[in-house]
Amino acid sequence: MKILKCPLNGPRNITEFVWGGEMKPMPDPATATDAEWTEYLFLEENLAGEIAEWWLHAPTNFWFVARRNTITDEIIETMTYDAFLARQQAASTATAPDEAEPAAKSVTGGTDTGVTST
Repeated sequence: MKILKCPLNGPRNITEFVWGGEMKPMPDPATATDAEWTEYLFLEENLAGEIAEWWLHAPTNFWFVARRNTITDEIIETMTYDAFLARQQAASTATAPDEAEPAAKSVTGGTDTGVTST
């Protein structure tokens, strides 16, 4: 059985979770074209390697971020959106401070590591 560590609820069976898609910047609602919204809502990069993704713990409706290796399907770590933003802001301070942030799904709290198998 695959166990995923939810930042709010701790280790839970993977069947309690729903994949929400890759983390990506949301287009500006005031200026985005139909093509930009279509790309944002329906198209994924589908990169090989480590990516950040939205996950939902369905019983509690809690959205969080997981870093996952798409080659091995290993969940490297899970964290709240606030923790993800703090990490991104710390990293972007040294590089490009004007980069867009991914769209939020209303979460709070800290970080935790990913998945264990039993």
